[in-house]
Amino acid sequence: MQEFIAQHILPKVTKPSQYIGDEWNIIKKDWDQCRIKSAFLFPDVYEIGMSHLGLRILYHVVNQRDEYLMERSFAPMVDMEELMRARQIPLFSWESYRPLKEFDLLGFTLQYEMSYTNILNMIDLSGIPLRSKERDHRFPLIIAGGPCAYNPEPLADFIDLFVLGEGEEVLLEIMDLLNDEKSKDGAFDKYQFLKKAAQIRGIYVPQFYQPVYLENGLLQEVKVLEADVPEIVYKRVITNFSEADFPEKTMVPHTEAIHDRVMLEILRGCSRGCRFCQAGIIYRPVRERDVEKLLDQAETLIESTGYDEIALTSLSSLDYTCIDPLIKELLKRFQEQKVGISLPSLRVDAFSVDLARKVQQVRKSGLTFAPEAGSQRLRDVINKGVREEDILETVTAAFSQGWTSIKLYFMIGLPTETYEDLDGIADLAAKILGLGRRVKPKGIKKPISITVSASSFVPKAHTPFQWAGQEGANSLREKQHYLKDKFHSMKNVTFNYHDVEVSFLEAAFARGDRRLGDVLEQAWQSGCKFDGWSEHFKYHLWMEAFTACGLDPVFFANRNFGEDEVLPWDHLSSGVSKSWLLKEYHKAIEEKPTPDCRENPCHGCGVCPQMDLWPELLEGRK
Repeated sequence: MQEFIAQHILPKVTKPSQYIGDEWNIIKKDWDQCRIKSAFLFPDVYEIGMSHLGLRILYHVVNQRDEYLMERSFAPMVDMEELMRARQIPLFSWESYRPLKEFDLLGFTLQYEMSYTNILNMIDLSGIPLRSKERDHRFPLIIAGGPCAYNPEPLADFIDLFVLGEGEEVLLEIMDLLNDEKSKDGAFDKYQFLKKAAQIRGIYVPQFYQPVYLENGLLQEVKVLEADVPEIVYKRVITNFSEADFPEKTMVPHTEAIHDRVMLEILRGCSRGCRFCQAGIIYRPVRERDVEKLLDQAETLIESTGYDEIALTSLSSLDYTCIDPLIKELLKRFQEQKVGISLPSLRVDAFSVDLARKVQQVRKSGLTFAPEAGSQRLRDVINKGVREEDILETVTAAFSQGWTSIKLYFMIGLPTETYEDLDGIADLAAKILGLGRRVKPKGIKKPISITVSASSFVPKAHTPFQWAGQEGANSLREKQHYLKDKFHSMKNVTFNYHDVEVSFLEAAFARGDRRLGDVLEQAWQSGCKFDGWSEHFKYHLWMEAFTACGLDPVFFANRNFGEDEVLPWDHLSSGVSKSWLLKEYHKAIEEKPTPDCRENPCHGCGVCPQMDLWPELLEGRK
């Protein structure tokens, strides 16, 4: 099949190199020598999927085991898919070019609700029935994990089991169980396998749970249908994060990926407690990786890939307690090779110009900060923990050191937001612009420029704002136009904003229940896919799908949930208690911040005792 695709398909598609496979450092195993064959499926195109750190980690973890293999597959672009369907070529893996239907286990990562139609499209393109109940022992098990698995209900009818939490250990436990069950005499019994899998901590098998609805459409309860299946499924976390497996050889794509560089995961989790941030809740508690371990990984990865940039990745890299000595040592070790260091996420209150100057001594780029809200009142509501004086002090220092370009990320439609808060966004940008012009060194001719991006707030499961409905589409559009007018007269300020309809659907699926599975399938059958890409997004087809299924997306996206309401994800737990989330929601309405639990007494979110795991900080260990 590989030769046929190379000769007859790839010459006719855009970016053909993304489908070639055989990248540097990929792992090809003897198919017949491996007992369990799995594939990691990324529901978007190759250049995005190859930037995903989770793919690289799990690919390494599974392929270390001699008896198992993991290969990769991605969503083919539209032109490629059309040719594949016309020639009846099933979706295949990038390593062996084998049809995905021949694998034992297919695993999707769920990073974004607007990729859900791509998941259905990839299953169908593989020649596999869409719904779990239609797949018997002749088909691969289809599993999924990632942040969206914390409310997987819209996908519940299509996925055999979900992994809640970190996958390094539990994925191997699933494969061990699958190996045991497939080694028994007789045909593989999928039902018995799922029964046993559901007893592994972190595994959610939706067919064993049945949602029951009231006449008014609200969820009454989620019934547990089988004995020995937990009423609450708790997430998995890996213990001793510093020593956790990390790939020493990482794949180098043929074509440029979105993030084409070495990635070092310096810490996992975040203790800041921003009330809109799902990642900040579900990856708790904070765990840091040892400096010497990171330095060894960096040396090995640079040598094995030839990359000239190292990204220090995490939810908040400047919170890493040893960030300064780590960067100093990395720069020292890679000075001659001119390897650059990048910090993908920066907090204004943790920013150090001296540190930024060190990081960017190899190559200098603009700085990006995320105040999220324009007024102090609203920053307290969302618990951002950033003051305006922090922001102004930081940008003043940056401009005075020669930076001329700054990006600022905000959200609009946050709970309790008023037009005064929007004025705060414009006022803050104007102050920053003025400061930049005043303190810019005289020798620099390039003008000060600011890019302001405002996304629409999307309430997510397992956050204090899960009860808050998204603001209506018309109201959000008015706010976008209001800000656009504000920035129209500001020279050298660029204002970007997101498509309201995409955010609306994202909110519906982020807070939706199992009934949305029918909408999803209907929309996909009508032609929806790549919904996160503006050129492919077909809003009218989505609205037709909701109508055909007798559901209203406003019910899921815009409605404030009752505080005593049963939520579609109440039977799944990140370890953080629902009562603590509600307490934080009340504090938000009262505009009361909650300080970072690193330097303050425990706030009682519940994750540490529930997981029997405590923050692992290299300095100032609690």
